[in-house]
Amino acid sequence: MPTHTWKLLVLLLFTAACSSNKSEQAAVADEKMVVNELMEAPSVEMASMAPPPAPEAPQQTEISGDDQPDSPEANEPIRVTAAPGTTRKIIYHANVRVKVQDLARANARMDSLTRAFGAYVSDASERREDGQWEHQMTIRVLPSRFPTLLSRLNGLGTLESKTLGTDDVTAEHADVAARLATKRALEQRYIALLKQAKKVSEMLEIEGKIGEVRADIEATESKLKTLNDQVAYSTITLSYFQVITLKTPDAPVLSFGSRLVQAFYSGWELCTNLLLGLVTAWPLWILVLVIGWSIRVWRRRLAARELVS
Repeated sequence: MPTHTWKLLVLLLFTAACSSNKSEQAAVADEKMVVNELMEAPSVEMASMAPPPAPEAPQQTEISGDDQPDSPEANEPIRVTAAPGTTRKIIYHANVRVKVQDLARANARMDSLTRAFGAYVSDASERREDGQWEHQMTIRVLPSRFPTLLSRLNGLGTLESKTLGTDDVTAEHADVAARLATKRALEQRYIALLKQAKKVSEMLEIEGKIGEVRADIEATESKLKTLNDQVAYSTITLSYFQVITLKTPDAPVLSFGSRLVQAFYSGWELCTNLLLGLVTAWPLWILVLVIGWSIRVWRRRLAARELVS
């Protein structure tokens, strides 16, 4: 084979080897690029799948334990979650006084009104004095029916007086409810301390504190129940009365003999009273006698002087 033919074959082999090396390097570069993309992709997916941020904790109100006994647990403040919106607590009350023509008929009318409006009578009394027959009652009714029932009371008779009023106990109700929650939490703390106590003296002291707290809880619950009852049912204090005509008794008819005896008796009373009056005036009679005797003595002396002269 000629020499130039071998040179051509060697040149072709070298060119093929170079091209194969370049293709292998390009393939490696492509593999590295793909690996890098695969390594970066999970981080993007994990970022997109990350959980949302936790919601903010509800606003809390701190209630101090000023009226709590001294103890390590009692000194810690109790946190109560504040309500987002508070309903107004309004107490409605009224005083009405009506003059009626027939009290018995008014009683029947009030019985039908209380049944129709779903109300109830919590207190009632009745009396007769000073020419009046009066009935008093306390009516409890739902606030939504309070104005209508109040207007119907005008139909009983002549309205003498009417007084309306409202009491906003929203703040008081919230304060009592917060105090009740504080007392209950304090009771649970003392119960936990009682379980941990080892000495009899400590147990007795903690039991005494628990008794005090439970007494406060019962009193606070009673007050809260009263407020809820006053808010749930409005109060109408109603008083209606009927004027009673008092009859004057007729004078008895006396006979002539009875009138004659009465005349003698009246004359005897007149003489007796006159005699008693004269006896009663004895100091006056003595004074008159003294004055008369003094005048008589003065006249005698005056006459004797005239004779001497």
